[in-house]
Amino acid sequence: MLILLVVLLLFGGRKIPELMRGMGKGIREFQDAKNNVHKEIEEGIAENPRSTNSVTPTNGSVNTTTTTQP
Repeated sequence: MLILLVVLLLFGGRKIPELMRGMGKGIREFQDAKNNVHKEIEEGIAENPRSTNSVTPTNGSVNTTTTTQP
């Protein structure tokens, strides 16, 4: 209750609706951006399903050993 009184004194009765409107727009834009990122991540996962059974060398080299019999 004390916080509301301080806000009312600092901004005045006319500025509070503008302040709340701006806060609402900011929160809405943040949620839209969050949803867009989430959607892009989901689409990326759907496009490139990873297989956990395959092993791929990270540097492109293949280790081979050969043995010779005398």
